Amino acid sequence: MLSRRTFAVSIAALVTAPLLSACGGDSDAATGTGGSDTKKVGNINVSPDQNRVRGKKVDSIAALVPAAVRERGTLKLGQSADASPPLGFYATDDKTRIGSEIDLATLVADTLGLKLDNEEVSWENLFVGLDSGKFDAVFSNVTVTEERKEKYDFATYRLDNIAFEAKKGVDWTVKEPKDVAGRTIAVSSGTNQEKILVDWSKQNEDAGLKPVDIKYYQKDTDYYLALQSGRIDAYLGPSPSAAYHVASAGQTEIVGTLSGAGDKLQGKIAATTKKDSGLVEAYAAAIDHVIENGTYAEVLKRWGLTTEAVEKSEINPPGLPKTES
Repeated sequence: MLSRRTFAVSIAALVTAPLLSACGGDSDAATGTGGSDTKKVGNINVSPDQNRVRGKKVDSIAALVPAAVRERGTLKLGQSADASPPLGFYATDDKTRIGSEIDLATLVADTLGLKLDNEEVSWENLFVGLDSGKFDAVFSNVTVTEERKEKYDFATYRLDNIAFEAKKGVDWTVKEPKDVAGRTIAVSSGTNQEKILVDWSKQNEDAGLKPVDIKYYQKDTDYYLALQSGRIDAYLGPSPSAAYHVASAGQTEIVGTLSGAGDKLQGKIAATTKKDSGLVEAYAAAIDHVIENGTYAEVLKRWGLTTEAVEKSEINPPGLPKTES
């Protein structure tokens, strides 16, 4: 992933770049009415002055929060420090965290009558923080999996889709495993998309087709360069981030999308908390409330994620199956 400073520089360079209208929105932050210092990538505000969509406390939902958290008055939130627009990244001041995940977490905290206490850490430390009680919740594009459900509780708030991003102008689409047979595809190590790609490659081999040549890169910039140079055919990553890069850079395109849980299950992204913390019911109720009052839709529209909306929050739904040993 891009470092904080490297990403801030790249964002500044993209401020005047065109962005697809699908990524636009009509909130103050999206339309630039937040002030003269507002900077935008297309229609998306990337300045520290966000004018976020805010919610109001709902007493009946706030009452679901465990007493110790209510008395403390804060919701201790963990988010990945990686730069993954539009989910979570740093504004043009190189220090303010912005993106859809922080916006949705803010709405939930508002509804619960709590002040958001946000901390960015490495991906693995999100779960360490939950285990130790450092964090009450993680809003960081976490997919529900059967393995994770053994230790954590989930309240869903977005569909989990992934996308194949290829060089612009290719005559190629991906709908099923055979479409990537013999192709060179990059993924990030340890992700659900890696598991899916490995499974697809095995399916191809079992069917007598060529396996997938899977490549790994440490930084976003590395696989973008690999795409342009023809060293890889595509990158498989989270659909929101891929769409944002396609729209802002204008050099690539989406050639296929699928559920982050594979072709047998629609993956779900969820607010994550330590199992039996007593918080998951409050999260689900708060999410349902903001869905019903329309502020949830405002946030998704603002960040170009309308197609990943859920109709209601589900507690611990079926998740990505465990990997067979």
